[in-house]
This record gives sequence, structure tokens and C-alpha cells, in this order.
Amino acid sequence: MTLDAPPNGQNAKGQTRHIGVEIEFAGLPPRDTAQIVRELFGGELNVVSPHRLLVEGTRWGKFGIELDTQYAHPDKALLEESHEQDGEWARQQHQHRLEFHRKTRALIGDMVTGLVPTEIVCPPVPWNELEDLDALFEALRAHGAKGTDASLLYGFGLHLNLEIERSDVDYLLAMLRAYLLLASWLRDEIKVDITREVLPHANPFPKEYAFKVLSSQYTPDIDTLIDDYLHYNPTRNRELDLLPLFAYLRPSHPHKLLHTELIKPRPTFHYRLPNAQLSEPHWGAAKEWNRWVAVERLAASRETLASRCEDYIAKHNRPLITRLASRVKHWWGSLASTKR
Repeated sequence: MTLDAPPNGQNAKGQTRHIGVEIEFAGLPPRDTAQIVRELFGGELNVVSPHRLLVEGTRWGKFGIELDTQYAHPDKALLEESHEQDGEWARQQHQHRLEFHRKTRALIGDMVTGLVPTEIVCPPVPWNELEDLDALFEALRAHGAKGTDASLLYGFGLHLNLEIERSDVDYLLAMLRAYLLLASWLRDEIKVDITREVLPHANPFPKEYAFKVLSSQYTPDIDTLIDDYLHYNPTRNRELDLLPLFAYLRPSHPHKLLHTELIKPRPTFHYRLPNAQLSEPHWGAAKEWNRWVAVERLAASRETLASRCEDYIAKHNRPLITRLASRVKHWWGSLASTKR
């Protein structure tokens, strides 16, 4: 697949922007998955625990592969507890507890393998090398990995962590506006799986928040942009999750949500909407990137963006009866076209 170029493929330092890719799937345990990664991209296999592995030293860096449940892995806080001041007997008892803990977590992982997804967290890849990364999705498909549409129980997703161009509020606000305007189109293009629509992981933004952000009267500074986002979206479960970006930009912000263990500060848009469409030939990160580029192009065209914002506000401020009539007309036209 040919990659679409964004309006600006470089970050503020003039370096090629990178994309982090995360994917969930069933049908392959972590160890087999790690072997596939190593065969494709080289590197060294590092077994952190029975169900958490790393492939290090690839051309892009470190791949992480694990069962996507915390209960299959040893508890980091317990492993890092300091007992240097304890006596010999207490240290031995602690080691026995650690060994029992590791074995118990490994057993849990064995029991849930096949029931919970395997997750690959890829290292950041230059946007113009995403086609090379897509070899991973072809290999997963060939080895029997199952994506979102393989079962009603599978709410698997592909996440893109898209490095920002700049950190000024004008750029960030333009990107947020462009995304809000194109969110429905993206959902239609992706055909978001019904299971993922029901689950909360990639919820749409509230309409009230969209109206606020798309209004021409909304001219926040960066702190106001962050505070408003947190007020209307006090959750990780948004289709475009900005919490990692805001935690990176304002590390001392007092909101507790920006300091939870699951929020990893980084200069990226955390885009959570795509399905893990492994049953579709030639599907991969490149295809989802090309869809995302539409957001960047709209954000970069400021006159078009402003016009689209005005149209959105005007459309949604029409009387209810007018909006209902328009929806019926659209539905009737769609129904008629399918019967031809």
C-alpha cells in the first residue's frame, strides 16, 4: 500500500515524525508472537516473565509482547520492594513469597491464554517506514492470529501513537477540531466493530464538548485547552486520547488522571479507533495511517477548517424537526439505492 504523505512529516526539531503502533489479537501466545517478531526484524529475545517478552535491538528499537492482563504478570511493586534492612530470616521469607507470586501469576497466564488477547507494543517507527512494519501483520495473519471480527467476544483494536508536529495551542486546537469534524467519517470508513462500539475503550467525544471546541469563540491558551478537556473527558476511553500528550506537556498538572500508572506521558496523539482487522488481506498500520492523514490535511487547511466548523455548528443548531426530516430523507434515499 502506498503511504499518503502528511502536510508536515517532521517534528519541531526537523526530524521525521514517528508512529508507535499497538495491536491486540487472539490465536497466538506471546512466546510464538515474539519469535515471529524476531524472525522478521532481528534483535534479541528477552523473556521478562513467562507471558511477557521483549525483542530488543531491532532496526527501530524494542518490541514488547505480552498477554493483555496484569494478572498474568508479576506485580512490579512487589518485585521492587526493598528488604535490605531486614534480617536473613525475613529476606528468605520474602524470597519464598516472591517465588510463590511468580508461579501463581504464570499459572494464571497459562489458564487465560486464548481467553485474553496478546498485545504487541511496537517501537516508534518513522511514518514513511510503516509499510515495512506491515510485514508483521501479514505474518500474524499467516500464523493464525485472529482479529476483531473473528468473534463477537473480540473487542480488539489497533492504536496509533502519532508524534505531534508542534506543541503550540494553535496546532493542537486545529488538530482536535479536525478530528471532531471527521470522527463520524472515520467510524464509517473503519466500520468500527459492534463489540468495540459497545465497549467503552474508544468512546466518541460528548456533543457538548464538540460544540465548545468547534465554536469560533473558543480561543484557549494551552492550560485552558487541557483543563477543558479534562472537565468534559475525565477518562482514558476516548477515540482520540489526549491524556498522554497533556501529561507530557504539563507534568506538574494537579489532575490525578494525568498521574495514573496507565498514562504514559509522550508527545503523541493516542488514536484508539481502528479495529484489529487481521482477517482483511493487506490491512495494516499503513491503511489506518492513510485514513488519519485526512485529519492532518484538514487541520492544515485553516480556511476550510473554519468553514467546516461553522457548518457543523449551524447544522446542529437547526430545529429538531428539521434535523429529523433530514435524517429520514437520507435514510429513505439510502434504502431506495439498495433496492435498485
